[in-house]
Amino acid sequence: MKTLYLIRHAKSSWDDPELDDFERPLNKRGKKDAPNMAKRVKEKRVAPDFMIASPATRALETCKEFAKILDFDKDKIKIDKRLYHADEDQILTVIQELKDRDRDEEEVVLLFGHNPGLTEFANMLLNESIDNIPTCGIVKAHLKIDQWKDARFGCGKLDFLDFPKSKKE
Repeated sequence: MKTLYLIRHAKSSWDDPELDDFERPLNKRGKKDAPNMAKRVKEKRVAPDFMIASPATRALETCKEFAKILDFDKDKIKIDKRLYHADEDQILTVIQELKDRDRDEEEVVLLFGHNPGLTEFANMLLNESIDNIPTCGIVKAHLKIDQWKDARFGCGKLDFLDFPKSKKE
């Protein structure tokens, strides 16, 4: 079985209207939410095997915050340009191309991306009707597959959806 965490980037800044969308950094709230949400994941004793992120500044900054809190080597983060504003089919392709580890244990992947594709992907993967994965929201899914190449829509089961405003900090 595979475990997939779908994580939307934290809140980004719109302070500089001249800045290209791809380059937008996290804003003050995003810089607070990313480590707080990473701590929630750490409390669940999550040990990622892989972390994969969109190369957009806000997604990569969010991913690096999680890596720091989860003691994941930042140099091992896989950056995939296809995740920048990806639709559900592109995200599925990225998942299917992940390399399986040579062991029988469960594998855990954290994927950092953008809406609306991330929410649409989660809904199709899990046969759910999530309205919106909020910024820095996390969807945890168990996939009923043995190899990543076998991932398909409908193969997953929702474990939880968590987001910064779901609990008082």
